[in-house]
Amino acid sequence: MAKTQYYTATSVDGFTADLDNSLDWLFEVDEGTDNPFGAFFSNVGAFAMGAATYEWVLKNDNVIDEPENWHEMYGDVPCWVFTHRDLPVVPDANVFMVSGDVKRVHEAMMVAAQGRNVWLAGGGDLVGEFADADLLDEIILAVAPAMLGSGTPLLPRRLTSQQMVLTNVAQMGQFAYLSYAVGSLAKLGRHLAADAISREHALR
Repeated sequence: MAKTQYYTATSVDGFTADLDNSLDWLFEVDEGTDNPFGAFFSNVGAFAMGAATYEWVLKNDNVIDEPENWHEMYGDVPCWVFTHRDLPVVPDANVFMVSGDVKRVHEAMMVAAQGRNVWLAGGGDLVGEFADADLLDEIILAVAPAMLGSGTPLLPRRLTSQQMVLTNVAQMGQFAYLSYAVGSLAKLGRHLAADAISREHALR
């Protein structure tokens, strides 16, 4: 079963970027020898991000002038960018500018993903809209040993222990990776949710 996943890095106190929308604090952290993002993204068939996240990629990865940087990171996997502003599109990239109801866009993403997972790259407000619509299945957090005090919230929604179930914990370098089943998967309970996720991974 394909899942809609929120995979992101966060500070211990729950911020994905500082007040200057900078990730310099994150790049200072030793990630070890095995970065799991490549394995994660190999199972992604479509992904989405908000305007602020997309603009960060435009600026920091220089993908307009060097579109090969985008293709190296994301290949031809289709990306939906939620925005109410006119933003430049990366040359020859499979990027769609959208706005409005996330349910409608999610349907299109699931079709495009062709049985693979859908990744919500951020930001937290956008992911919150998917959570509100009961379209979020899993949260995967790379928790960095940093306290920012303020910044961009990880997920500005109230999700209780009845809506989230911890399914996996791992350490890679200085990061703690925490995986949570959300929504209908969480309702299975900890052991069944973890088993469902592990069986899916074994089939890939």
